[in-house]
Amino acid sequence: MTMNLFDQFSSPHVLGIPLIIIAMIMPTVIFFSPTRPITNRTITLQNWLTLKFTKQLMSPINKPGHTWSLPLLLIMYTLFLINLLGLLPYTFTPSTQLSMNMGLAAPLWLMTVLIGMRTQPTTALAHMLPMGTPTLLIPILIIIETVSLLIRPLALGVRLTANLTAGHLLMTLISSAILILLPMMPLVSLLALMLLLLLTGLEIAVAMIQAYVFTLLLSLYLQENT
Repeated sequence: MTMNLFDQFSSPHVLGIPLIIIAMIMPTVIFFSPTRPITNRTITLQNWLTLKFTKQLMSPINKPGHTWSLPLLLIMYTLFLINLLGLLPYTFTPSTQLSMNMGLAAPLWLMTVLIGMRTQPTTALAHMLPMGTPTLLIPILIIIETVSLLIRPLALGVRLTANLTAGHLLMTLISSAILILLPMMPLVSLLALMLLLLLTGLEIAVAMIQAYVFTLLLSLYLQENT
């Protein structure tokens, strides 16, 4: 039973091709078709949301950090697409794998730190020690700030993994309970189905919010170092 619960986190293949790759390519082919000379409502809404997201993300960041607008937008779009497509049948969510999330979070976090050390090393190192700190507390505070800095990529990866994995497991448990209770207690099964529909809507919201939170935290780390 435990192994069946976690089978949803293994990638299904057809003819050796992961189905998640096909699922990720389809929206790109539909939305970014070069044969469409006039934008439709979907493209117009997508462009408007992209512009609003970029303005909101870049407004608190200094001008040198604006060159990160396209990479942050691509990260947001990729996580958004992966998280939502993982809710479709016969696919899985790659962002439920901690190895992928850490492989995405650690280099991006390290890049923000290196930018700060290169452009403004004094200000970047000043974050390690607040002003007016008593002399006896200086070593302790430096250790605490260093640990809090090094734990940031772990927090990014674990937050994304835990939120998506918990929701998917809960949906699997409820759907399994519906199938078991359907012949014995149809009314209870119907109530569980309604709960599953509500949970699915919540998971869609969580998938979008977690992609935004991941990108927002990266922008905050960038803001400290530009």
